[in-house]
Amino acid sequence: MGLVCSTAQLACLCGSTACSFCCSQCPSCRNSTSTRIMYALLLMLGTIAACITLAPGLQNALKKVPFCANSSNGYVPSQITVDCDSAVGYLAVYRICFILSLYFFLMSVIMIRVRSSQDPRAAIQNGFWAIKYLLIIGGIIGAFFIPERSFGATWMYFGMIGGFLFIIIQLILIVDFAHSWADAWVGNYEESESKGWYAALLGATFFNYAVSIAGAVLLYVYFTHEGICGLNKFFISFNLILCVITSIISVLPSVQEHQPRSGLLQSSVVTLYVVYLTWSGVSNSPDHKCNPGFFGIINGHDVSAQNRVAFDKESIIGLIIWFSCVLYSSLRTASKSSKITMSENVLVQDNGAVRNAGEQSLIGNEDYTKVEGRNHDAEGGSDAKVWDNEEDKVAYNWSFFHLMFALATLYVMMTLTNWYRPNSNLDTLNSNAASMWVKIISSWMCLGLYVWSLIAPTVFPNRDFS
Repeated sequence: MGLVCSTAQLACLCGSTACSFCCSQCPSCRNSTSTRIMYALLLMLGTIAACITLAPGLQNALKKVPFCANSSNGYVPSQITVDCDSAVGYLAVYRICFILSLYFFLMSVIMIRVRSSQDPRAAIQNGFWAIKYLLIIGGIIGAFFIPERSFGATWMYFGMIGGFLFIIIQLILIVDFAHSWADAWVGNYEESESKGWYAALLGATFFNYAVSIAGAVLLYVYFTHEGICGLNKFFISFNLILCVITSIISVLPSVQEHQPRSGLLQSSVVTLYVVYLTWSGVSNSPDHKCNPGFFGIINGHDVSAQNRVAFDKESIIGLIIWFSCVLYSSLRTASKSSKITMSENVLVQDNGAVRNAGEQSLIGNEDYTKVEGRNHDAEGGSDAKVWDNEEDKVAYNWSFFHLMFALATLYVMMTLTNWYRPNSNLDTLNSNAASMWVKIISSWMCLGLYVWSLIAPTVFPNRDFS
């Protein structure tokens, strides 16, 4: 429903006629939901534009853009040069994501301490979509005139820090998803006592663990060799041991006593994600002998093959996980598990606002009136399709929301470019020791966060986590 409403909201870019027609055809939805989906759509369109610049057929055209055409032998006056045939797509992604992240950072600053939609800044948050799109398109065009020099190398560090911070947010969302999934399925099984739900629980858990084990085996086969690759062996083995310990903790009697619906389903989801992070980390290892990834392609002279590096399996999976988390954070309403997973600050809160005006309800001995939200864009006499549910209190932190999307943009930038380090030798185009450690440390943080979500009610029995 929210997606349909946001599509109608996007039609407002074309004028009031299109908006009136589309809004009359779609169901009503909360303004908070519609706005978040609109920003997710904006981020998605920017990501598609960045992906297009990596298409092999556009490389010759991209070599004519100012930041590439103005570079003679390389991007910086040093002994190390970057072949424009191989890196121009990556540096184009840097510039597109630079403008997108700058826009979201600016919006984050503007929306600091907004308490309700009565604030004058609410119009900036929920409207002016045509102006926003024009500003971003103009900014992206202007970004292609930024001379390379040290721009790429400097912006890479911002991207690495921002990508790492978003991975932390992504961990929170994945742990929350695991708890919500298990809570829903276990609840359905307890209520219906259906063997179908029990079989679904066992099947999903077994599938996740089976894929995780298969992934770990493949990591040993392709990323380790006898007598060498000690660091890769440590990462893979250590993470597997931590996953086993975490799975055991999830079924301990003390944990089950405080969280009877916790179990191996959550642990299997977290284990699968940790195996992915481990794979992503070791694939960025600068040790060529222990990284079978793409070095044979890069060292060759096939430019089209080099330009296809950004569309490897790791990047595709990373983008799928990223988009799922962005969409999850845009649509998901905080649940009782959100206080345990600390995701209540990321997800939409239920602020008690309702749609129907004048409807009377009785709770206990208190009589209250439900108040309908406003819609400034609704024309006289027409029903409000996108209604304001934040007149008294915002349903989410607007400033933090934009900060999260800015970090998500930086994560996309690093994912599309395989955490590429500009101004480096061609034989290290996809190897970056810093990115390897970022992903490995993230896997440890993921397990730590999940273990904390399990033991928190046990450590603090007097605290209300419901």
